[in-house]
Amino acid sequence: MAIKQLTVFVQNKKGTVVSVTDILSKNDINIRALSIAETQDFGILRLIVNDEKKAEEVLTENGYLIKVIDVVGVKIGDAPGKLSAALGVLDEAGINVEYLYAFMARTEKHAYVVLRVEENAVAEAALTGAGFKMICEADINKL
Repeated sequence: MAIKQLTVFVQNKKGTVVSVTDILSKNDINIRALSIAETQDFGILRLIVNDEKKAEEVLTENGYLIKVIDVVGVKIGDAPGKLSAALGVLDEAGINVEYLYAFMARTEKHAYVVLRVEENAVAEAALTGAGFKMICEADINKL
């Protein structure tokens, strides 16, 4: 049930992010979520898109170093404490969250949280067992 995330390694300089987004736009690829982390010299752009294979192909063709990884997506209520409850489930299950980012759906009053953990299946089972709804690629494509 994991979601495919593109990790794009980019230089930390003016115009780099717009170059990536232009390439995706020109190839009719829609960005559903993104996160960027940077150091002085480079950045790590994490993307959830509607067509991960095509995005990987066109970005690679344009010289970008891409890594595709599976991440966990969980739907949580858009209210105080809901994220903390989900993270508490993972903590109780002994699951370390390496990083996370969230995005809102256009029509629902829920947030979608993308989590990078060591064992996706274990995290998904813990969250599902606690009543959280997992999201998958099909859910992303509906947004």
